[in-house]
Amino acid sequence: MQVAFYAPLKPPTHAVPSGDRAMARSLIAALQYAGAKVDLAADLRSRDGKGCAATQSKIMSEAHALIPQIIATGRRAGWQAWVTYHTYYKAPDLIGPAVAEALGIPYLLIEATRARKRLGGPWDAFATASEAACDAADIIFYLTQHDHEALAAYAPEGQHLIHLPPFLARSELPEVAHGTHLLAVGMMREAAKLPSYQLIAQTLAQLPDTTMLEIAGDGPARAQVEALMEPFGAHVRFLGALGAEELTQAYLRAGALIWPGVDEAFGMVYLEAQAHGLPAIAQDRAGVRDVLYPRAYPSVAEGAAGLAALAQAAPPPAEDIRAHIAAHHLLPAAAQTLRAGLAQAGVA
Repeated sequence: MQVAFYAPLKPPTHAVPSGDRAMARSLIAALQYAGAKVDLAADLRSRDGKGCAATQSKIMSEAHALIPQIIATGRRAGWQAWVTYHTYYKAPDLIGPAVAEALGIPYLLIEATRARKRLGGPWDAFATASEAACDAADIIFYLTQHDHEALAAYAPEGQHLIHLPPFLARSELPEVAHGTHLLAVGMMREAAKLPSYQLIAQTLAQLPDTTMLEIAGDGPARAQVEALMEPFGAHVRFLGALGAEELTQAYLRAGALIWPGVDEAFGMVYLEAQAHGLPAIAQDRAGVRDVLYPRAYPSVAEGAAGLAALAQAAPPPAEDIRAHIAAHHLLPAAAQTLRAGLAQAGVA
């Protein structure tokens, strides 16, 4: 299989690490595991984070200018399908639908979201393009049930929606963890992450005063996180931003991951921790629940009290957690789902 791949939000070659870049790279690995030869079709970043009509017009012109050259490249390479990861109203796919139509090949989306409420607003041009990309897709692989709701509500006739659970780009489980303390892993920024740190601090206040916590992460809100944790003194240890191997060691030292999951789309950290056998102390939130080992999790309304109760409850056996991750959230499972979707689209 010869497949074109595009990530309009952030290309897999981007210099700055992020969850989007990691997921794009993981998807390429999964497509390759499924037997596809993957070409990065474009590296144009289409994101407009401010809702500026002039910015959107400029990016759309740049994308339109690239299309003839990309079509010619696709003809020479013999692309059999186009796969785009993560198109939405702030970063739509402005290239793939036109190229796929010109080449007469299936157009597939992964983690596409619909936001019709953005039509007519400051992102109108991009929201319109994102809706058009969703309409053009032969198949959309959705990662969470929350995304599926809007996709199913507006799916055109004949479009197929396939569940692709979030996954780690590895074919085998890592070493099992053997610690006892809590571990939190998250960037330190006000948007999204700080509310989770606030809940963690509130939870610690309801746990035995012997509870230990390590925190892996850094960022512009570090001073605020440190202030939240100051009442717990030496019982909280800040690890800073960690590389891959250092983070692995942090997981291995821990006994459980604590991360409430406020405003998380789903959270790769849950998969990483559970692959080591760590139980997750998290809230039952849309998206997050899609990557958690199946058990009862506290509702958002239960707040820190619910998280504290879960932290003190008997955890599932580590091997049960790891078996669940192996069955649903590793490279072989993802590759199988992608291969089946490509076959359904007529790509052998």
